[in-house]
Amino acid sequence: METGKDSAAATAASAGLRGVVAAQSAIGDVNGEQGILIYQGYNIHDLAEHSTFEEVIFLLWNGRLPKKDELEDLQNQIRSNYEAPAEVIEMMRTFPKDAEPMDALRTAVSALDFYDQGSHDTTREGALMACIKLTAQIGTLVAAWEKIRSGQEIIAPDKNLCIAENFLYMLRGERAEKDEARMFDIALILHADHELNASTFTTRVIAGTLADVYGAVTGGIAALSGPLHGGANTNVMKMLLEIGDLDKVEPWLDEALAAKKKIMGIGHAVYKTEDPRATWLRKFSKQMADKKGETKWYEMSQQIEKAMLEKKGMHPNVDFYSFDILPDGHSARPVHADFCHLAHLGLDRSHSRTIRQQQTDSPARRIHRRTRSEIRAD
Repeated sequence: METGKDSAAATAASAGLRGVVAAQSAIGDVNGEQGILIYQGYNIHDLAEHSTFEEVIFLLWNGRLPKKDELEDLQNQIRSNYEAPAEVIEMMRTFPKDAEPMDALRTAVSALDFYDQGSHDTTREGALMACIKLTAQIGTLVAAWEKIRSGQEIIAPDKNLCIAENFLYMLRGERAEKDEARMFDIALILHADHELNASTFTTRVIAGTLADVYGAVTGGIAALSGPLHGGANTNVMKMLLEIGDLDKVEPWLDEALAAKKKIMGIGHAVYKTEDPRATWLRKFSKQMADKKGETKWYEMSQQIEKAMLEKKGMHPNVDFYSFDILPDGHSARPVHADFCHLAHLGLDRSHSRTIRQQQTDSPARRIHRRTRSEIRAD
């Protein structure tokens, strides 16, 4: 007689749940064979070329691009919520100064729940309001932590600026040049959704229990902080620093491959061709290198990309070039962290259901019986 587990075993996934369909959503679609990324029916290249990040937020949350008055309303709601609760900022001052930005953000986001009276409203409207507040305050928290850990004064948000411009302002104390602000705005668009990656899936598992938005996103950030997920771009920079110079790339790479080391920022679980996000980030990386007059890191990255394509047939992913175009990359990476999580929590929350998967028994599992009540001496 076939049991439920026997039936599940017939369709059991490989490690990492590769190939398992866990949800139905129109928010994002990834075609890994052709290297296509779609948000609500729009190609990522069209959105990067012609949209702003705030427009894409509206698109992800509502399934369509906004009308002029709708965009203005969303912008006003976000900007009016830029300021994080003072109690959360004060709590952050007590964190160890060597805490990673992603870890500091995780704990701060969890604490935001205490200061949002509507945080446990499980309706779509309630969830969207929490999403708006989180969207507004993530950049504020990340910039505040950068100032706190470096012993500098926190810079208050500027409600006259968009999300990208405001974050750069809080991080640096001066308004960014137009071209750099636009690059960062596009970088936010590129990171806004990517189907059910590890962190988005984590948020949906948590939200499926009707936990509040802040708790779900806290879990997503924890998943994102891992070096095999959102932490990869930091490790790309560490890798380049370890290599040191352009003429050392090939020998370092040969040695690393011989030792079966993972080359950070190279290869993707879904894309079998170029990650469309990497197309834009490569372009921005070169622009920033030329602007700074320091092309060494870009040239090293180019050499690694070429060598990995020739040796392994592997392409760069979204993390490979992002370290060079994100402002103070180690600090800015968490700013991307939660917008895809929020889209799934806001738009798809009405479909919430507790996720309870099955496991198949290991072939090595043994069934035991206890026949004596006392503990054996041996």
